[in-house]
Amino acid sequence: MNIANCITLSRIPLLFVVVGLMYFRIPYGATLCFLVYLLAALSDWLDGYLARRCGMVSTFGKFMDALTDKIFMIGLFVSILVLKLLPRWALFLVLIILGREFLVTGLRLVASSRGIVLIAEHAGKVKTVMQIVTIGFFILWRMIVRDLTFLPKWFGDSIYIIALTLLWISTYLTISSGYYYVRRYKYLFDEQREERG
Repeated sequence: MNIANCITLSRIPLLFVVVGLMYFRIPYGATLCFLVYLLAALSDWLDGYLARRCGMVSTFGKFMDALTDKIFMIGLFVSILVLKLLPRWALFLVLIILGREFLVTGLRLVASSRGIVLIAEHAGKVKTVMQIVTIGFFILWRMIVRDLTFLPKWFGDSIYIIALTLLWISTYLTISSGYYYVRRYKYLFDEQREERG
């Protein structure tokens, strides 16, 4: 257990901190929520940077980085939906995102059972970054509405429109990257082919 892996795993407790700050109304809690979220988002870059820079890249780290990202993002998408930061129709977009994440996680588990580690591909990394930015805009909008009430209403409305636009883009990238993973690694589900090979 090195520092890079500790940073990776820290996103799980940070998820509960972020959701807790969204759920409980405390003075400037929305601002604190946004700052903690930025810290968690930064950790997604920092763990990989430290692992490569300090020679701490490991199979465990590769697997857990991808898994922790999914836990973090799935938890937040469900939370902002339940807490009504999203409109009701966004349920279908969230279900698409959740379905893709579970599908690819299942693919990783099948690969892992055969001694193969599926590292994050470029398409998956772009998708993850877009999801992080999308959630960030919704939390930013909540901070503006709750704590920065001196700002004009049109500013908050503009941030929310941007957040919804990013949600559509995230959903598209989620579908396309999921299709890429399934197409590239579908042989992992073909046990007969593996036995013949």
